[in-house]
Amino acid sequence: MRLVSSSFLSSFRFSFSWARGALPALVGACCALAGVAAQAACPPSAIGSLERSRSSSDQRSGADRGLLWRIEKDGRTSWLYGTIHLGRAPWLRPGPTVQRALGQSDALALEIDVRDPAAMKPLTQPADPALVARLLSGERARRLARQNEIACVTPGANAALQPILQVTALTGLAGRADGLYPDFGIDEMLAVWARNANKPVFALENPAAQLEMLTGGSEEEEAAQIDSALDELESGQLRAQLKELADAWGRSDLARLARYPEWCDCMRTPAEQRLMTRLLDDRNPILAAGIARMHDGGQRVFAAVGALHMIGAQGLPTLLAAQGFTVTEVLPGERGTLPAAAEEPEAEAAAAPPVRSARGSRSAKAAPVRGKAGARAAAPAKGGKAAPKGAKPAAKAPAKSTARPAAKASSKPAASKTRR
Repeated sequence: MRLVSSSFLSSFRFSFSWARGALPALVGACCALAGVAAQAACPPSAIGSLERSRSSSDQRSGADRGLLWRIEKDGRTSWLYGTIHLGRAPWLRPGPTVQRALGQSDALALEIDVRDPAAMKPLTQPADPALVARLLSGERARRLARQNEIACVTPGANAALQPILQVTALTGLAGRADGLYPDFGIDEMLAVWARNANKPVFALENPAAQLEMLTGGSEEEEAAQIDSALDELESGQLRAQLKELADAWGRSDLARLARYPEWCDCMRTPAEQRLMTRLLDDRNPILAAGIARMHDGGQRVFAAVGALHMIGAQGLPTLLAAQGFTVTEVLPGERGTLPAAAEEPEAEAAAAPPVRSARGSRSAKAAPVRGKAGARAAAPAKGGKAAPKGAKPAAKAPAKSTARPAAKASSKPAASKTRR
């Protein structure tokens, strides 16, 4: 369960000071919010990890990672990029293919905009003390205190937060021993890049809606999620899941990510199954509608959304194809997966080769993909920054293609009709 929800909540970023304050973070705020103590037994800080990376051979000029699709409609090209909400210091610079796509875009669209204080208020305001007392008492409170101690979190640092956020703050710290930090979340690296390039950043959702999806809108559901998170923290399972997810993303292993229900151990209970549905299937139409609205309004959009939103019959590539987009896989493309981190060649963006199509040509065109005809896209969630005004409703006619299925997986396992 935490495989998705920890990654999902890592996008809730408060503030982390790095490089003159350029790098925000939520469960990376978890680092700021959590008050990580500087103890010898604690994992290195994000800053320490960054300094070591800069002084070692790990710091590269940028290698392509993640999942990237070109989406075309009405003579305009936008981009769909599958991210993870945590990362390693050597991943700070986008690879050459991603840099080119960013450069060809007019705006960046993220799940939420963490620089919008009003939108982020639901996550930062104090929780109802009575709710905290009901959900975090007795043995559950002792378990949480123990995990805070193990994570080197200052006692009481998160005590005012919504109970589920107190636990999720810890899940964002579980990958530090493997060099994974929410502070280096891919979405936020892209946001820093966009703002440095004077490109606007838009939100496709709002934090209040995301929080409600996580808790299920009931104390019983929130308590179940808290217990599940504590179970996975105590067993070490969460750390293993985060590393598996990050390693697959780092080598652009779409096939491995598409099979996540087989290895995530994240749908064991009815509560976990409900959570997966809320965090993926229920959100994907909202995300797709927001991306389509921006594109139809005249923007060339670079949409960066968690990688698990990309797979299966309800994945964003399929939903956007059903709205009339020609959707072409760029990363991993015909190579299937990219080299593992130790094998990644150094590459300067200026010298990067053209993006190859799925058939190995050097043309910018490749075989399109299409999703189920008539896939429904809901209106974007209220709150957060809205997409540009004047956008036309997304077309619902599916793009024609003879694409064959490439992967079978989703929170409700079903055949995907995406093609490389």
